[in-house]
Amino acid sequence: MIFGGLSGCSTTDTFEQPLPVPDIEATAEFERVWSMSVGDGHDGDFLYLAPLNAGDRIFAASADGELYAVDPESGKVIWESELDDRVFSGLGGDGEQIYLTTQNAELVALSREDGSEIWRQSLPTEVLSAPQSNGSLVVAQTIDGKVLSFSAADGEKRWQYDGSVPVLSIRAAAAPLVGGDVVIASFANGKLIALAADSGQPLWQYELGQPEGRTELERLVDVAGQPLVIETAVLAVGYQGKLALVDIPTGQEIWSREASSLHSPMIGGGDIYLASANGEVVALRGSDRKELWTQDRLAWRQLTQPMVYEDYLVVGDYEGYLHALDREDGRLVGQLEFDDEGIRVPAQRLANGNLLVFGNSGKMAIFQVQPQD
Repeated sequence: MIFGGLSGCSTTDTFEQPLPVPDIEATAEFERVWSMSVGDGHDGDFLYLAPLNAGDRIFAASADGELYAVDPESGKVIWESELDDRVFSGLGGDGEQIYLTTQNAELVALSREDGSEIWRQSLPTEVLSAPQSNGSLVVAQTIDGKVLSFSAADGEKRWQYDGSVPVLSIRAAAAPLVGGDVVIASFANGKLIALAADSGQPLWQYELGQPEGRTELERLVDVAGQPLVIETAVLAVGYQGKLALVDIPTGQEIWSREASSLHSPMIGGGDIYLASANGEVVALRGSDRKELWTQDRLAWRQLTQPMVYEDYLVVGDYEGYLHALDREDGRLVGQLEFDDEGIRVPAQRLANGNLLVFGNSGKMAIFQVQPQD
């Protein structure tokens, strides 16, 4: 069973009420560079339709099938297309194509140049996470733990790995990491598994969480965020589990500490930032993982993954607010109500340094975060 609409759960089986939007003394502001609307956005579905930041273009899709290629500097629409399918995942891509999955459990490859369909393949069941590609392979991970690899050129299926999924899991979208030689997938049973990119054979597995407790809710240990690559290692976190740095070639733990999050960690200036499952934002010193500060005024507000922007840390929340935190001490220094339908996907940093934000209603905008005059 997939557990969606989670407002927060703990090992005591309680559901906490989100704190109200905090009153702050703002010293920073979100300055809008441009904005546009992408169809009906998530269209009321609990999806993770993250746009694809492809450097020279931003690709974005809505659940009702509208697809856009946009110039990141000006916001000018380069092309737009309307699919006959309902879109179920965010967008992935490589140098030639963009990829998405449909509500009917199909993987679709589209041209970067005009959005025309190149190929499509049936999947065993739905995929919430964006398909990932290394230019040769396209890898999709289904909500029931299957990892499938296809040829980027023609969609021919290469291999399939069947992972195990517990009875109860969180409706989340951890996209696989796809390198030249290895694919690293995150599973709802708390495991990271490395697969050979050419064959799908398991190379190693690492446990980010062990199910504990009497009820299925207490035993949730999903790894719901994509691991973050740091040179030859990955930094990953589990729900009701731990934060760990794991060596990619061997799967050996380099270090770990207790943590609980539904989102990928973030690195900035050598420090580690984490949006905890309970809504606390935590900063850890990278060298020894010592806690530098904790911001608890956003508790249970279903925060997105933090994004580093200069001296700030930016998170979105379930009511559609953007919050700017001072990276030095975690103070809340800026706030903007962006989308009253909420923000589920994290902000992204563009090549020019600006911040890409996509709200659940389909609002897409580019911001700069600046000190107030």
